[in-house]
Amino acid sequence: MNPLLKKLSPTATNMIRMDHTHVLATFHQYEADTHPKTKQALVNTVAVALEIHAQLEEEIFYPAVRRVVTDPVVIDKSVPEHDEMRRLIARLREKMTPGDAEYRTFMELMRDVMHHVADEETVLLPAAERMLADELGELGAKMTKRRLELSAPRAGEIAGNTLRALPASTMLMGVGAALAGSLLLKRAMRRRA
Repeated sequence: MNPLLKKLSPTATNMIRMDHTHVLATFHQYEADTHPKTKQALVNTVAVALEIHAQLEEEIFYPAVRRVVTDPVVIDKSVPEHDEMRRLIARLREKMTPGDAEYRTFMELMRDVMHHVADEETVLLPAAERMLADELGELGAKMTKRRLELSAPRAGEIAGNTLRALPASTMLMGVGAALAGSLLLKRAMRRRA
């Protein structure tokens, strides 16, 4: 494993918590009066994040935890929960547009995700931290490497959804910050010359 990747990667459990936080924060941006294109971008952002997250857990994290736990109840129910999540995501992508009354499927997805997150964060992650303490850094590095592999082909989709989901005020602040940063950098470069 690349030593720099290992050094820069969060532990596996912290990565999972960060994913949970990202998905829930994105969900909380979704409001009834949100513009339909923004709703679609938020749903797509959540969908991609959940798909990658579930694949990382199933390929890397769950097998490691399964090796050390005596009662794999949470893991045993997690994979079927991931399957249900994938079914709801497919339904959102195939059959609905943000204006559909049936778009409540997104709320159903998020309800399921919140339940799943609660189980993982109160049972599975603390158990993993006790039983896999010495391996969590290495697992995090493996998950980071795999995340990059899974995200690379979807980079354009991820970037587009992120831009469409951002409120205009946030974009304006970002542009302003970038301009201010470039001006400060130019001044600093002139002073050095």
